[in-house]
Amino acid sequence: MSTSDKQANQFTLAGKRVIILGGSAGIGLAVAQAAAAEGAIVVIGSSNPKRVEEALKTLPATATGYTIDLSAEEAIKNFFATIGAFDHLVYTAGENISLSNITETDTAFARNYFTIRYWGVFLSIKYGVTSLRKGGAITLTSGVAAERPGKGWSLGASICSAMEGFTRAMAVELAPIRVNIVSPGVVKTDLWSAMTAEERDGMYTATGNALPVRMVAGPEEIALTYLYLMKQPYTTGQTVVVDGGWVLV
Repeated sequence: MSTSDKQANQFTLAGKRVIILGGSAGIGLAVAQAAAAEGAIVVIGSSNPKRVEEALKTLPATATGYTIDLSAEEAIKNFFATIGAFDHLVYTAGENISLSNITETDTAFARNYFTIRYWGVFLSIKYGVTSLRKGGAITLTSGVAAERPGKGWSLGASICSAMEGFTRAMAVELAPIRVNIVSPGVVKTDLWSAMTAEERDGMYTATGNALPVRMVAGPEEIALTYLYLMKQPYTTGQTVVVDGGWVLV
């Protein structure tokens, strides 16, 4: 194989095995669909078996899906013990977004908020990294609350900041494996399902009008950043903000 052929193979997802935890809906499913469209062999994992089943209907026959309790260490350990070697790990799983003033936030709820969004990632890397093939990458998920939190965002800002620090630590510790994180702004996904449809539409309209790009992205636009980070061999330890200019206004 010539040098140019090797580079072409390095810069593509074709034939690469990509695991997406949280891949049954929202950004995770959009990443799975976009990666599959480029020829990747995708594996999606989620705690909801119904959503896994429905997601697989939108993916090629080469895709597989697993029901995994990402809040349980043993379940994560068992998954990676049986899944075999892979090229990329993407983690997008998380509970619905919850906003509340700190004086009104239940402490047990606040502690549990880190279970999937932080500890699920921690354990997935702990048990999955030894199966990651040479040249592979890990791509995680944060949010612009780390850079620009609003009122009621104590939990969101905390978890996003923790994830970005963890990403940098893993980029150093796991080198030459690349570890990066995507920080989306407001995105039209079911993470906002705690709001009424009217509240969501109002938020999307107000946010879109305020952004420099004059729109609120869907998961498909955000998925492009995950694909970029999987294919970009010279980027590690970075937080890539994809927010339509939210931190500027």
